[in-house]
Amino acid sequence: MVVSTGNLVLLSQNTSVVWSTNSMKQAQKPVLQLLDSGNLVLRDNGNGSPDTYLWQSFDYPSDTFLPDMKIGWDANSSLERHLTSWMSPDDPSPGDFTWGLERSNYPELVAWQGSNKYFRSGPWNGLRFSGAPQSGANPVFSYKFINNGIEVYHTFDVENKSQLVRIVVNQSTSLWELSTWNEDSQSWMLFLSVPKDYCDHYGLCGAYSKCLTDKLPYCQCLKGFSPKYPDKWNSNDWSQGCARDKLLSCNDGDGFIKYTQMKLPATTYTWVDGSLSLKDCRTRCLKNCSCTAYTNSDISGKGSGCVLWFKDLIDMRQFPSGGQDIYIRMSASEIGINSMEDYMSVGSSVCCSCHVLEWSSHTSSSDYTCNQLARVTSPNHRSQERTENATEVLEKEGTKDDLELPLFDLITLAKCTNNFSIENKLGEGGFGPVYKGTLVDGQEIAVKRLSTISRQGLKEFMNEVTLIAKLQHRNLVKLLGCCIQGEEKMLVYEYMANKSLDAFIFDPARGRLLDWSKRFHIICSVARGLLYLHQDSRLRIIHRDLKASNVLLDAEMNPKISDFGLARIFGGDQTEGNTSRVAGTYGYMAPEYAIDGLFSVKSDVFSYGILVLEIISGKRNRGLYHSESNLIGYAWEMHKAGKSIELIDMDSVDTCTLSEVLRCIHIALLCLQEHPEDRPTMSQILMMFSSENTLPVPKQPGFLVDRYPRKESSSSSKVESSKHKSSSVNEVTLTLIEARLKIQQLLTFVIRA
Repeated sequence: MVVSTGNLVLLSQNTSVVWSTNSMKQAQKPVLQLLDSGNLVLRDNGNGSPDTYLWQSFDYPSDTFLPDMKIGWDANSSLERHLTSWMSPDDPSPGDFTWGLERSNYPELVAWQGSNKYFRSGPWNGLRFSGAPQSGANPVFSYKFINNGIEVYHTFDVENKSQLVRIVVNQSTSLWELSTWNEDSQSWMLFLSVPKDYCDHYGLCGAYSKCLTDKLPYCQCLKGFSPKYPDKWNSNDWSQGCARDKLLSCNDGDGFIKYTQMKLPATTYTWVDGSLSLKDCRTRCLKNCSCTAYTNSDISGKGSGCVLWFKDLIDMRQFPSGGQDIYIRMSASEIGINSMEDYMSVGSSVCCSCHVLEWSSHTSSSDYTCNQLARVTSPNHRSQERTENATEVLEKEGTKDDLELPLFDLITLAKCTNNFSIENKLGEGGFGPVYKGTLVDGQEIAVKRLSTISRQGLKEFMNEVTLIAKLQHRNLVKLLGCCIQGEEKMLVYEYMANKSLDAFIFDPARGRLLDWSKRFHIICSVARGLLYLHQDSRLRIIHRDLKASNVLLDAEMNPKISDFGLARIFGGDQTEGNTSRVAGTYGYMAPEYAIDGLFSVKSDVFSYGILVLEIISGKRNRGLYHSESNLIGYAWEMHKAGKSIELIDMDSVDTCTLSEVLRCIHIALLCLQEHPEDRPTMSQILMMFSSENTLPVPKQPGFLVDRYPRKESSSSSKVESSKHKSSSVNEVTLTLIEARLKIQQLLTFVIRA
């Protein structure tokens, strides 16, 4: 009711006052009216304009925001308007969430859950909130943002005045919902809600990182920054963010990296001057040691005004379109600046996941980014002659948009490997030489340098770069970055202290370091890595070149699968493919792949079976053309004779659990069956290792030659050749296989070390 003083009061049982307005003005003829807008107003019909209100409900919003309402504050009336969620749809008591404008020099809409920020819109940039992607004209509503020195507020208007629209703040994960009224169903229909996606959650990625919904992981450190706590980061806890690789020098040597299509960082610690140009804004930032970034405060037209950030930059994301530019301050040594005006542009088409990365300060350009590799010259040729850069290579290969790795410059890799010295050489394979390097922060790396006479070409190189960058598993080697500069093409991996598995199992001296428990650990771990590739990763991947030299060992002898140059990605429900370009390694290929070019997860299973036999026996499978020492045939014959124990390497026989070894041999033979459909999957293999259930009886292996090696005595671990008996069927089959393989060898075969 309206009392004589002109105030509106709410009574309980017509006696006690539960709530009342507190207008200081006396009303001669107070009138309470509910307007079509939904605003409940109290005005004086006897004095003043009908549009002058003594009190209005729009000044005291609850959980609902209607067109022409204001969210913000008014200096004249000392009003601060914000929304508060209801505890539930049936309980109007205040909930946990509030929604309002955060007071700062560069205001933005913020949602709080209690005292913690939950979501923010990004500041108004003259066109939109920077946290809202550009999506064309909105057919339902339009935003307005007013900051005139007296009032600072956000409001919205509807395009169709006859349409009912409301925004409600909920006590749920769908925090902010804009709905329209549907006359046919007589209900509210959801049109828009926030948070829209994972990246909308405040502070998800911590400081100096950006969130991208179309990449995994969602959070990626900015260039020149690395995870502050790598263990947490790798466990998908990104909240602690990233830290600078190199501190700012606080002088004119500092520069800026330009990031585009960004949601601007949180504006709590900002300074704004609407009259400065972007150039003056840059100068102002450089003169203040605490300034970490700058941009235009208004991007409408040609852009104007200046906003500076101080302290850490938090809660950024990058959009495919929309957002705006921001210039982030960096040490000159991070970007190779030669002049005050140099800066870099990092777009959204190529996004860098930030691992430890050193950028040389001796380059001839400042354009080192994931979007454009610098045009630097080779260490032995300092002229300004331009070389083909990464962008051109990637675009030529059609993989530019897939690159998710840092790009190392040639000078950095030459420096950290002592100019690719022979003392730093770890080995050499079909790809080319591999060198050990040490970055300035002490991190050890392995650099694979594509040889000019390498049997692996640019296609395999780009395949490995774009593929393994998407994979994360403890039994897969981690690719840290790459270098594509002129004729130089290099891959940068984590350093594996014990090199490759073949250096142990085929070496009589080092083989003694692998007792059975270590060998069994390697067998099971490689299986887990393959299972991840075949089934558990977001891609279905066939490795196609699994072998002992492509299994690397870290300092604790944990194995990691490497070398993805020949790997293939399968999509959807695809389970197999074929190729006319058969490439791989003799002795490890499944018969259907070597003969017909058919590959699948089961061809990897075949290679895995060979690897298991090699780990157990310490002997290489010499392949079809050295059939007198063919390991498959020997293992099969010993299994049929009940003498599989003779296959065990003498270096591990004293430490082995016999039943465990025999079970591994049996599983290996199941993997080696001739027909792919008979072989188990990697998930079934792991179950076989961990259970004691009876195993299926293996069928004859593929590539089984009728001429197999025999031992002269059970006490000898050496595989000796012997004469053999043959059937005409096997001889004919063998002849056809050998003939076809030799033809393929001459035409298309790529023999890889």
